[in-house]
Amino acid sequence: MSAEGVFDNPSSLTGRSVYDQDGDKIGNVGQVYVGDRSGRPEWVTVKTGLFGMKESLVPLSGARRAGEDIHVPYAKDTVKEAPRLEADEHLDPGQEKQLYRHYGLTAAGGIGTVAGTAAATGTGTGTTGTAGTRTGTGMPADPGMSTGRPTAGAGAGRPMAGMRGSMADEKAGAHAEELIRSEEQLHVTAEEREVGHARLRKVVVTENVTTTVPLSHEEVRVVHEAIAPEDRAGMRDSRIGEAQTEVTLHADQPVVSKESVPVERVRMETEKVTEQKDVSAEVRKEQIEYDTDQGDQGNRGKRGGTGR
Repeated sequence: MSAEGVFDNPSSLTGRSVYDQDGDKIGNVGQVYVGDRSGRPEWVTVKTGLFGMKESLVPLSGARRAGEDIHVPYAKDTVKEAPRLEADEHLDPGQEKQLYRHYGLTAAGGIGTVAGTAAATGTGTGTTGTAGTRTGTGMPADPGMSTGRPTAGAGAGRPMAGMRGSMADEKAGAHAEELIRSEEQLHVTAEEREVGHARLRKVVVTENVTTTVPLSHEEVRVVHEAIAPEDRAGMRDSRIGEAQTEVTLHADQPVVSKESVPVERVRMETEKVTEQKDVSAEVRKEQIEYDTDQGDQGNRGKRGGTGR
C-alpha cells in the first residue's frame, strides 16, 4: 500500500504535513503504522486540530511526497470523517473494518505495527529495530485484527491489522458536491369553452311546381242520317234556302288555389365528437456542465441535452 521507495523510513514521516487531493492541508502526521510483510509504512494518523486529542487514520495507498509534505489521494472531508481515535485509544476489530469500508479498501491478513520513537506494546513478542521501530511477530486472537493498546509517547501506538487492498473510485468521491437538475414537463388537459352558436331559421323561397290534372271539354261531331220516305211528309219547310243552327260547347278550365299545410318538424341537437389532436409547446430544462480552473470543460455525464 505504501509508495515504493518513497515512504521507506517510518521515523521520517512523523510530524510532516498532510495535504488532500486538491492541495488543501489536512493536518500533521501523528503515528505511523508499518506493514509486517512489507516493513514499510501503510497507514498514518493525522492530527487535524479538531475534536480534542483525536486523530484520523488515513492510508498511504497512492500517496506521494512533495518536498517535505505528503499528498494523499483523498478529499479532506473524507479523511476528517474517517473513524477517529485518541492517542492511547484501543482500536477494536469493528473499527478496523469500518476504516476499510470508509476508504473503499479490502482487508487482508497480516499484522500492522505502530512505528515511532518510543517503544510500543502489542499482543505478540517482538524486538526493537532501528529508530525505535517495533515489529510485531505475534498473532492476535482474531487473525487479521490486532488487539493491542498503544502506550503514551510521541509516535507510540498499538499493533493494528495489516491494511491492504485497492481503493474504489466510487468511495474516494463519496463526498462530492452535487447539483439538482430540474426540467419542465408538459401536461395537457381538456377544458370545455364556448366556441360559437348554431341557429335554426326558416325563410320563404319560390319554386315552380308542375302537376297534371284531367280536364274535360266538348267537341262537335257532325252526324249524317238519311230520312226515310215515309218520314218526309211530316217535315215542314222543305224549301231550299240558307239556314243555320248552333249548339253550346263546354270545357273544363284549371282553377289554381293554394293551401298552407304543415309537412315536417325540424329541430337542432348537439352531440360530442372526440378526435386526436397534436399539441406542441416549449418547455425549459436545466443542463449540467462542468469546468475547472485548469480550463477543462465539457458535458461528460450530461443529462437534459438533445442526446438524452
